[in-house]
Amino acid sequence: MDSINRNQPEHNREDLAGTDAAARIREMTKDAESCFFCTTPMAGSDTGGTRPMAIEEADEAGALWFLSASDSHKNAEIEADPAVRLFFQASKHSGFLALEGHATISRDRQRIEELWNPIMKTWFTEGKDDPRITVIQVRPTGGYYWDNKHGDFVAASKMVVGAAIGKTLDDSIEGRVSP
Repeated sequence: MDSINRNQPEHNREDLAGTDAAARIREMTKDAESCFFCTTPMAGSDTGGTRPMAIEEADEAGALWFLSASDSHKNAEIEADPAVRLFFQASKHSGFLALEGHATISRDRQRIEELWNPIMKTWFTEGKDDPRITVIQVRPTGGYYWDNKHGDFVAASKMVVGAAIGKTLDDSIEGRVSP
C-alpha cells in the first residue's frame, strides 16, 4: 500500500485524526450501512471469521455499534480475541473504508433499546426482549479510506470528460484515519 501512496499526488491525500477521523468514519459508514466484520476464527470454525453485519450506529467518537446473538461464532471469537477488522463500501466506485479496532460485548438493555429496529426480529424472534441479543461496540484504532472529494456525480463527470479528452481528472482522496 505504501508504494502506491508514494506515487499519489499529495493533494489527493488527507490523513485524518481525532474528531475529523471520527466524522469521516460516521459519514462513510452511514452511506455503507453494512460491512464485512472480521474476527480471528476459532479452531474448527467454518465461518472463516468474516461475515456481513449491519451497522446500527456510528457515534460521535467514531465507535461503531452492532447487535449480535450471544450464541454466534462472532461473539465467541470476540471473547477469545477482541481485535477486529471492518471493511466498508458505500457505492460501486467510492466510499471504501478499512478499519482495525477493539470489540467489546455487552447486554446493555438501554443500548439494545436505542439500537433496536423492528427488522431485527428476523434474527431475534422474541423481539427486542430476546435474551440472546448482545451489543457489540467496536472502537477503531486506525484505518484507511478511499473516496472522492466532491461526490459521485462530480467524480463520474470528471471520469467521462477525462476519457473524452484523454486526460486524468482525478477527484479521488485517500488517507489514514486515527480516531
